[in-house]
This record gives sequence, structure tokens and C-alpha cells, in this order.
Amino acid sequence: MTKQQLTAERFLALHQTSAALVLPNAWDVSSMMIFALEGFQAIGTTSAGIAATLGYADGQKMTLEENLSVVKNIVRNTDLPVSADIESGYATSVAGVIRSVQAVLDSGAVGINLEDSTGSAESPLIDTTEQREKIRAIREMSDSRCIHLVINARTDAFMLGSKNSVRLQSAIDRGNAYREAGADCIFVPDVGDLDKNTIHTLVNEIDAPVNIIAGENTPPIAELENIGVARVSVGPRPMRAVLSLLRKIARELAETGTYELMSESTISYSEVNDWFSGTRRDEVK
Repeated sequence: MTKQQLTAERFLALHQTSAALVLPNAWDVSSMMIFALEGFQAIGTTSAGIAATLGYADGQKMTLEENLSVVKNIVRNTDLPVSADIESGYATSVAGVIRSVQAVLDSGAVGINLEDSTGSAESPLIDTTEQREKIRAIREMSDSRCIHLVINARTDAFMLGSKNSVRLQSAIDRGNAYREAGADCIFVPDVGDLDKNTIHTLVNEIDAPVNIIAGENTPPIAELENIGVARVSVGPRPMRAVLSLLRKIARELAETGTYELMSESTISYSEVNDWFSGTRRDEVK
């Protein structure tokens, strides 16, 4: 088996244990290195975080190529499994989404996040049948390449729905439909209102590993494990926390002319430099 095939199998296995897979989301190589050095077993990317570093708003404003250029650099600098957030696939047709996912595999990543939101206020969610076709085609394509790409099928039904009972049932129905089509994990993001009872219902009613995004009101990892959550990600929230610290540093520098925040608990120049000391310019494609 190739290294990518073995890494994909290792990533899939992390979704099939009693312990929740805590998957931090990186937005560049340096943030990935922090997560890797702290002992996480796999890395996800955050499309919102990558977009912000490139000067774009979230929501498929950057191109697939710009997104995957960052993903490829992350993959090149780690042996950990990397899952790429490709939003809605940067295409509307099945064939277009397949081309996007082929590019993901070419980058060396072994997983994807694929969401079902359209960005349209009138029809905010992709038709379930259409999304199932995309997921089924992705599974067939990755199987044809003998790589078990881990498909984390995201449904935004809970985020974009109106009444709680309606959006909850929609998330469950879509999750089960996507699982049947070949998804390995179902991602149900929220806006901070997923309580323990709702998470428990999602875990019990969706016949697949469930991914929850951590936020201010999310129960701790140990409680999520007890509920049965298989995967916990953090999205762009660490990126925004880093930006918050940077703003505090900037304000201190501008208002008082001092450097306390910038100097306390800083990572040394040599440590950061050592992360990449083995990389040569001619190795970067």
C-alpha cells in the first residue's frame, strides 16, 4: 500500500473507536505544527481560516486552487492524516465536485468536509438527492483509486433551519441519507445552541459517527465521548482567537508603546525556525 493509502486507513480507524477524535483545524503550516506538536492524531483544515489569511470572506470566495495550495503545504510538512475543508466542492455539478475531490487526493489529503449549503437565501440547502449523488460519486472515485477518502458530510440543516424540531429532524434525515450514500462521518455544525440533549438525539438517530464543532457552550470532550460523539472539531475559532490576541498586542503597541503581551509566553525564533529547517526551496512545488 502507498503512504497515502495507509494514512487514509489510519484516519478512518480513528473514527471507529470509543474515544472521540479531537480534530483541530489549521489555517496554515505553522498552526498545523502547533497542533501536531501538542499530540493530536490528525489535522483538519478550516476553509474560513484559510480564506481569511488569503484576504477573502468565507463562503467559496477563494478558488479551489488557492485553498488546496495551503492544504498541500500542510500535508508536505506532516505525517499526520489531513482532512481538507472544501466547502460545497467549488462546483454545482457532480462532475465538477469529482474534479475538486480528485485535486484533494492529488494534494495528499485523505479526508474532506463537504457541506450541503448553497449560499442562497431562497434555497439554502442543496437537494438531498443531489447531495447523495455527489457523495456516492466521490466514494466510487476514491475507491477506484484504492484510497478510502474519509468523507465528512456536513449538513447545515441545523444552522439554517427555523424551528428547532424541524431543523433537528432535517439534520437527522440528511445525515442518514448521506451515510447511506457513502459518507463516513456526519458533521452537524451549529451556532452555539446544540445542548447535550440535542447532541444525544443526533448521535442516537444518525446511523453514523457524528462530528460536533466545539464552542463556548459545548460540553467538554469527556462528556461528548460519554454521549457517543465520534469526532470533535473546532473550525475557525482558534484562528479568530489568535487574531484576538494579535489585536490586543497591536492596541498595546499603539496606545502605550509597550510590548508585554508580545513578549510573554512567546515561542522562540529558533523553535519556529527548527520546524522547517529541513525544507529546501526546490522541494516546494
